Amino acid sequence: MAVDLRPEEITSILRQQLAEFDGKADIAEVGTVLNVGDGIAHIHGLSRVMAGELVEFSEGLTGMALNLEEDNVGVAIFGEDRTIKEGDPVRRTGRIASVPVGEALAGRIVDALGRPIDGAGGVASTEQRTIDIKAPGIIERADVREPLQTGIKVIDALTPIGRGQRELIIGDRKTGKTSLAIDTIINQRGKNVMCFYVAIGQKRSTVVQVCETLKHYGAMEYTTIIAATASDPAPMQYLSPFAGCAMAEFYRDSGRHALIVYDDLTKQAQAYRQLSLLLRRPPGREAFPGDVFYLHSRLLERAAKLSPEKGGGSLTALPIVETQANDISAYIPTNVISITDGQIFLEADAFNAGQRPAVNPGISVSRVGGDAQVKAMKQTAGTLRLDLAQYRELAGFSQFASDLDPATRRQLDRGRRLMELMKQNIHEVLPVALQVAIIYAGTQGYLDSIPLNRIKDFEKELAERLDREPRDYLTQFDRDQAMTPDVKTALEAVLKRLSVTSV
Repeated sequence: MAVDLRPEEITSILRQQLAEFDGKADIAEVGTVLNVGDGIAHIHGLSRVMAGELVEFSEGLTGMALNLEEDNVGVAIFGEDRTIKEGDPVRRTGRIASVPVGEALAGRIVDALGRPIDGAGGVASTEQRTIDIKAPGIIERADVREPLQTGIKVIDALTPIGRGQRELIIGDRKTGKTSLAIDTIINQRGKNVMCFYVAIGQKRSTVVQVCETLKHYGAMEYTTIIAATASDPAPMQYLSPFAGCAMAEFYRDSGRHALIVYDDLTKQAQAYRQLSLLLRRPPGREAFPGDVFYLHSRLLERAAKLSPEKGGGSLTALPIVETQANDISAYIPTNVISITDGQIFLEADAFNAGQRPAVNPGISVSRVGGDAQVKAMKQTAGTLRLDLAQYRELAGFSQFASDLDPATRRQLDRGRRLMELMKQNIHEVLPVALQVAIIYAGTQGYLDSIPLNRIKDFEKELAERLDREPRDYLTQFDRDQAMTPDVKTALEAVLKRLSVTSV
């Protein structure tokens, strides 16, 4: 039986098949591993690779191109390098290192590449951001004037933090640096501030402890933890602050407010030093590479308060730096001090003497100053720094003086009470209205007749009375945010009644 073949039908079928044929070839630049070791691989053949670009090894591992040399590329490997061998193929991805961002990250624990490590499934985020981008320019910024309350008396009164500021927390190990940052995160509850905690080079058990603390105080629901622990390779510890910053910038750039804690930048600098030495970059002071200052400055400059034209969002940074034996003149501490807008210095001696938080008000400073305080706090705490400075001076002098005049004795007594007043239990954050009331009582002499061991009881009773009795002070304070005659009268009425019953 003959088949009737019509040429026009064959032609149309061929045309249709050719139209549907995808003629695009998958062209990928592939290099070869020259040598590998200590988390670093040198690759030959990736002549067009970009700085910071991700590359893919045949074993499924990824790495980031850091050194672009004439005949090879130095790559930091994200993971164990034991499966990579000399001669293995390496493929360009064409992607610069980026992380997922958005609302889906709230309450999650992720690694330096944004991959979830909390066992709660994947992150349902559709947007990615490059981790290392340029900081906002001068024209795009606004003055830091809006306070970011920490809930800690000694900080909100003496070294206030504003939204968009970079305030360094510095001190020896085990002086309460992390606790201070965690308390600040806890105090953001209900204030529409998204929080990011970057754990660099810490023990996994410490990260779990931080997570459990935040969950206990209901703060984990608006917090993301980015963890590059001590068991993670140096490239992950180096990248984690940039990854956290990219996640936080999502909120800053959408007109909202974010707070990020880098705990701590000393370990990041050490990880970067390890990478740089393995990449054979020339070492400088303390064997750190010459661009370690630029490493931290380009990270911390991304914290900013944006202008109203840019949405008015803010990113506040609390970097933490660890010192050795209170030596703030070491390389990394001096670098970060010069980049930030002030520092909160925690002293080991004060901590061991029972002054918690162990803030040294003498050398702790906020370069934003009273601009980042509510007016009532500025009016009340104005004399506090001077009173504490005079107390420290007199306390040193009185050790050698056998007989003191009544005025000096009074000043010493008040100074001791003010120092006692500055003590605050861990995770006990206070609203600003209560802080102002407590500091006002101390600076105006309402505590002068109260025994030193009764100061904490007085503070507790004051909080209860302000909440229980006619709430004139709290109502007027919330309305005015300043020590107006009416606010002052309402507060003094409570203080007078309380000081009589507390003696």
